[in-house]
Amino acid sequence: MTQIDYYFTLNSPWSYMGGERLAKLAKEHGATVTTRPAQMGVIFAQTGGLPLPKRAPARQAYRLVDMKRWVAHLGIPFLQEPEFFPHDETEGVRLVIAAQETGGDALRLATEIGRSLWELNEDPADAGVQNEAAARAGLDADTLRGSMSLEEAANIWTKNTENALARGAFGAPSYVIEGEVFWGQDRLDFVERKLVGQS
Repeated sequence: MTQIDYYFTLNSPWSYMGGERLAKLAKEHGATVTTRPAQMGVIFAQTGGLPLPKRAPARQAYRLVDMKRWVAHLGIPFLQEPEFFPHDETEGVRLVIAAQETGGDALRLATEIGRSLWELNEDPADAGVQNEAAARAGLDADTLRGSMSLEEAANIWTKNTENALARGAFGAPSYVIEGEVFWGQDRLDFVERKLVGQS
């Protein structure tokens, strides 16, 4: 069974846009997805990337244009500038890592947390919002919180980040299959080609 290592952040609109499609591809082609939240600030600092506020105005403007194109293409509800972006990912990351470590559907949980931000205009750092996102993913947030401390989650978050850098990932989302990096939800077609042995 092919493994897809999925490096992403809960604040990334592109990670959210690709979440359900990644899950569908994995199911169709018998692959497993290991969700690995990573600290993009650390990754950007080591790979030449810039956080959004520090990017040139032209790049920031194009991001919004491209986002609008993709939303229309995918036909999904989406807020380009939600009220709570960016949010503190710490608690959400703990839930996703805990789900991954305990065999829950961590990818679905990450997507539902993203939905809270990018579709529902809710604050994913709020415990109640997290509880609702977990319920939509078929999980119990309190159970996940009880299974892992913030310190344990932070250690795994750091390890995921180090692992992403070691494997050549430099942005979110990144999908790594057999050592090959696919960066961006717009590369999911190539991910599928890899899964069927065409790349």
